[in-house]
Amino acid sequence: MVSNFIRFTETVKVKEDKRVVAITIRPLISDCTGTIYFTDLQVQEGGKLTGYTVHSETMLKNSGNAPRYQNGVVRGGATLVLFNTGETSAGLDAYVYPKQQMAAGSIEISQGMGSHRCKFLSAVSAGDALALKATTRECLKNNSPTPKHGFYQYTAAYDSKHIVMLESGKSARVYLEYTEMMEGEPRL
Repeated sequence: MVSNFIRFTETVKVKEDKRVVAITIRPLISDCTGTIYFTDLQVQEGGKLTGYTVHSETMLKNSGNAPRYQNGVVRGGATLVLFNTGETSAGLDAYVYPKQQMAAGSIEISQGMGSHRCKFLSAVSAGDALALKATTRECLKNNSPTPKHGFYQYTAAYDSKHIVMLESGKSARVYLEYTEMMEGEPRL
């Protein structure tokens, strides 16, 4: 049993007018003994980790504000912008209510330029309710667990862009909910 995992983070700095198209990771280990496990690799936008992996400099606390929500109607695809006035990223619960039948895998939600993508793997009918809940780590269809491929969503501090893609020519009502998070006391 391994009990002493160490988390390493690295920031990749890019010029504002350019984007990252590829990242290559090559672990280089020398002059050591023992066993090393690489268990996860997470790449995300922004200067801090999401609200679910606490930034190493601060602990997060609820802003004390009531949960915020946004409604939208999407036909085919749209970019929704949330204004998160918290100081850091926060988990985002996303609900999708299809207006027509849609094929399995035809509904996707992602961040910014398409990162942090999540695809619902079940086919849906008009009137179904899909929920991708970061706060409880659940993916539901009509309140029952349903498969997904990808990541739970988060809302970045300040303005946060979210792409919703549906089957071509189809529409859905979208409801997004989050609680603003503030930086807390430094970790000791």
